[in-house]
Amino acid sequence: MSPSPVPIVGGTGALGFGLALRLARAGVSVIIGSRGADRAREAASKARERVPEGEIEGLENAAAAPRGEVVFLTVPFRAQSENLTNLREVLRPGQILVDATVPLAAAISGRATRLLGVPQGSAAEQAQEMVPDGVTVISALHTVAGHALTDLDHELDEDVLICGDSRDPKRAVADIIEKIPGLRPVNAGALETARLVEGLTPLLISINARNKVTAGITLSGLDEPRW
Repeated sequence: MSPSPVPIVGGTGALGFGLALRLARAGVSVIIGSRGADRAREAASKARERVPEGEIEGLENAAAAPRGEVVFLTVPFRAQSENLTNLREVLRPGQILVDATVPLAAAISGRATRLLGVPQGSAAEQAQEMVPDGVTVISALHTVAGHALTDLDHELDEDVLICGDSRDPKRAVADIIEKIPGLRPVNAGALETARLVEGLTPLLISINARNKVTAGITLSGLDEPRW
């Protein structure tokens, strides 16, 4: 039995589209999700032009999300709540939702280098409150630049911090992420740790803007991450 495809809700944005390209190039079947089916199909067509050998489909978000065991949510913070509300009827117990949302002030016309306060503590913890019972939220990909993923000539070499309350779902997400050459998944602890990891995004935005680079996170002294 072939592995289920990986749906990417919000897959037309830089992070989601770049993730789709990289996974497809690594041999993973992906579904690009969008609020509109036409836009999703258009993005999938563009992705197939970039990765002709890839298995890439485009569907409306609610049609994409039920298709995979692991679903990535790669939308701006201002769209997180709306998307999760729309997905409540289609997400099912046993699925894993990978939340890459960062509560940046840019969501309310503020600065992208400032983090917004979230009552639950983090965007990931807010997502866990909103998904149906039995759906596990894992936090990941906050320190990987979308434009770096989209640029297939850019060689990745960084760690991806993964937060979650259950080891097996974290490992399942890690198994997908590590298929992308240059990305090393690292167990960063419980879901509540996401409030710290999400804060690294505005820090990196500030560093990258000042130094005109695309810096990521690499942990020293960690030869083999434990799960």
